[in-house]
Amino acid sequence: MNSAPGPLLAGLTARARAAAHARSPACPCGAATLADRPDGTVVRHADTVAKAHPLDATPAGLTSRLALAARHPGILLPPLDPTPVDLHGRLVTFWPYGTPVDPGDPDAAPWEAAAALLARLHRIQAPENMPVMRGPAKAARAVARLREAGPHPAVAPVLRAWAMLPPWARAEAPMPHAGTLCHGDLHLGQLVRHPAADGPWLLIDVDDLGVGVPAWDLARPAAWYACGLLPPGAWTRFLTAYREARGPAVPAEGDPWPALDVPARALTAQTAARAVAKAVAAGRPLDEVEQSVVDACDRMATVPPQLVQEHAK
Repeated sequence: MNSAPGPLLAGLTARARAAAHARSPACPCGAATLADRPDGTVVRHADTVAKAHPLDATPAGLTSRLALAARHPGILLPPLDPTPVDLHGRLVTFWPYGTPVDPGDPDAAPWEAAAALLARLHRIQAPENMPVMRGPAKAARAVARLREAGPHPAVAPVLRAWAMLPPWARAEAPMPHAGTLCHGDLHLGQLVRHPAADGPWLLIDVDDLGVGVPAWDLARPAAWYACGLLPPGAWTRFLTAYREARGPAVPAEGDPWPALDVPARALTAQTAARAVAKAVAAGRPLDEVEQSVVDACDRMATVPPQLVQEHAK
């Protein structure tokens, strides 16, 4: 789906080029559209990236998130400018280009680095003006799109699993004890190496950054592991690294699932909702991975969630 109207994409490309040339008069040039989705359009020109943020991004919220990234450059990729600009009614920010995770080399996935970065982020004292982490709201939007997608046999099990979650996980009530700084949308696509291909890993994408339940940031790999999509060894590496870095989302030892169960269920329902909505829109059957998360929702609907709140204190 090409979500960006022509003027926005053209204007964003021009802004990225101008920003790159301002940084280096000897710019090697070379442009690419990295993403063009309803939740963000991203273009690259040489070593500079310009992003048009979602329509619902607010200047105050985005500025708070940018300021936090600028203050913690060893955890989050810092923006080139901490102030967003307006372009065709969208807030735009500029970033240095970082080398992403190689999707063709799953064995080299930086699970330990991701876990350590999350633990460090979760230990930062959240500024008083930080907005709320948008993870549950994002999941709720995915389920809303599923309801609008049309009839499909997979809709019912996903909605049943979603309905069993506590209200906070469905963005229908405030998150409990939500004082921890969270990324809000952690997956391997949210890591880049910077300043070079062999530089340190950093977290990117501040759109969902905010205070919330830190277990949400561990929930996607936890859900993948529970669904059989992430090998046990990778999950163990991730969880062990998080604990060794003194992450507060789960106990330092023992069973982590009382803290992870609800967020992992929510991320499973979100993933399944997106998959089914896309399949309905394309008029195609679910693929094997998509069916596995729907099957997980079907199983979830028969077992109540562990309604233990997050471990963070």
